[in-house]
Amino acid sequence: MAAAAGARRRRAVWALLLLRLLLHLAARVLANTEGDALHSLRTNLNDPNNVLQSWDPTLVNPCTWFHVTCNNDNSVIRVDLGNAALSGTLVSQLGQLKNLQYLELYSNNISGTIPSELGNLTNLVSLDLYLNNFTGPIPASLGNLLKLRFLRLNNNSLSGSIPKTLTAITALQVLDLSNNNLSGEVPSTGSFSLFTPISFANNPNLCGPGTTKPCPGAPPFSPPPPYNPPTPVTPGSSSSSTGAIAGGVAAGAALLFAVPAIGFAYWRRRKPQEHFFDVPAEEDPEVHLGQLKRFSLRELQVATDGFSNKNILGRGGFGKVYKGRLADGSLVAVKRLKEERTPGGELQFQTEVEMISMAVHRNLLRLRGFCMTPTERLLVYPYMANGSVASRLRERPESEPPLDWQTRRMIALGSARGLSYLHDHCDPKIIHRDVKAANILLDEDFEAVVGDFGLAKLMDYKDTHVTTAVRGTIGHIAPEYLSTGKSSEKTDVFGYGIMLLELITGQRAFDLARLANDDDVMLLDWVKGLLKEKRLESLVDEDLQHNYIDVEVESLIQVALLCTQSSPMERPKMSEVVRMLEGDGLAERWEEWQKVEVVRQEVELGPHRTSEWILDSTDNLHAVELSGPR
Repeated sequence: MAAAAGARRRRAVWALLLLRLLLHLAARVLANTEGDALHSLRTNLNDPNNVLQSWDPTLVNPCTWFHVTCNNDNSVIRVDLGNAALSGTLVSQLGQLKNLQYLELYSNNISGTIPSELGNLTNLVSLDLYLNNFTGPIPASLGNLLKLRFLRLNNNSLSGSIPKTLTAITALQVLDLSNNNLSGEVPSTGSFSLFTPISFANNPNLCGPGTTKPCPGAPPFSPPPPYNPPTPVTPGSSSSSTGAIAGGVAAGAALLFAVPAIGFAYWRRRKPQEHFFDVPAEEDPEVHLGQLKRFSLRELQVATDGFSNKNILGRGGFGKVYKGRLADGSLVAVKRLKEERTPGGELQFQTEVEMISMAVHRNLLRLRGFCMTPTERLLVYPYMANGSVASRLRERPESEPPLDWQTRRMIALGSARGLSYLHDHCDPKIIHRDVKAANILLDEDFEAVVGDFGLAKLMDYKDTHVTTAVRGTIGHIAPEYLSTGKSSEKTDVFGYGIMLLELITGQRAFDLARLANDDDVMLLDWVKGLLKEKRLESLVDEDLQHNYIDVEVESLIQVALLCTQSSPMERPKMSEVVRMLEGDGLAERWEEWQKVEVVRQEVELGPHRTSEWILDSTDNLHAVELSGPR
């Protein structure tokens, strides 16, 4: 009997080993199939910048290729080839990437039709093909992508009608088909009932409720109800005797309550209070912009316990942020903007809010809704359970572990991707103007989420934007922005570089406490001083306890220094930063910068500074600081 039991155990072990072998072979077959599909795409594309150089078909699977992300089963879940100057056409083999969740091919010169086989990618969450040269119809097969949340096909030359099959995608949150040659009636059922004309703009031959013009033969749209401002109270036609009586009563009341009123006014000045004024329900209708909800002020008052001070999550240049719980139990962060309100600004605010809501990316804080009354402006965001990078670096309880090095690297890459999206893929582009660790939030998986974007001002397409007031935080503000008031995407790049140094060092960007050790108060100056002394190990956050990889620290510091160069023209774009963090082009960029630095140091006759504290914080290091021995 013992022998029989032993034989059964051996058979079970062999069966388990055989099963593992079969699963391994199946994974390899799947990986090879996916690798073949992506290699077919590569051979069909022109790649002038050698972005696809690492796509080697002889490897076991494509998971080691740049711009390809796999899950734990070595199956491709993400292809990131946005803004890569690619041209050519797509291939039908893309439909074989069964587990693909994100297909990012935006801002290239890809032409031809959109393959109908993309409808086989039933796990797809985001399909971004905008800013290309695609022609032909939108495949009706895309209606099979029931998990799709983001569909952006704008700025192409697509033609034909919008497939009604797309209305069945109930998960769809963002839809942008603008700037094409689409025609016919815009569907208005299903998920399409939530989207506004901005999703279909600049398609002259589209008509219907989702546009600004009715279809031929359909009744004209009803004009919006006119806005009737409240009429100021004016003296009526009452008799003089009534006026005299009223005047006497008013005078008596004034004398009777003068002293208490003065005392109450003094108390109010000593103890300022916040007041919220809602509008009547008929003037505050429940409307949706895409899936952006318009909340009533009463809802948000209840959610935040009357905007109680105990619910304040933070204060910033744009106002206070309160933690709240909606009626459905979901947690939100409610930002009350403190800007002065001007008459007639409601439409402009609503338009800007809608534009901000169209900026949807996994590394951007999603706007959930807003509240607008004649006196109040509030924005509603999802609540980020893990707070901000700044709070995790410097304000975490002792019971919580510090951010490990791998998490910090992923935060650097995620926040760079979010900023790159704001700069290169929003129309009009959005300049953040206050990039810092406090504005990089962390979701439940510690994924970086850029917050507070779009609040400074939506920018139109132009190189710089002259502002009347500099917004930002000391230590993060680019020198040209501080001195001239001109902001551009390169001011965000500077702030991002400082944020990288915060991630590496755990230090504040501006800290007077460093004076106690005769150190620089500006983080950038402090870092450069340590690098000149070859003290790289002194830079790294002590909370990491030496659990980091030296080469990766050097690479991140190199990116930070490239981002914080004194000349905005010499700083990389955020899209270039993303590629450098992914391992593409940093060595070449750093070597080029070193050569330029050597020449610059040779021609400089001596320091002639008029504003040393600004220039010192943006001076470049000697070219060998990060390449010499430590």
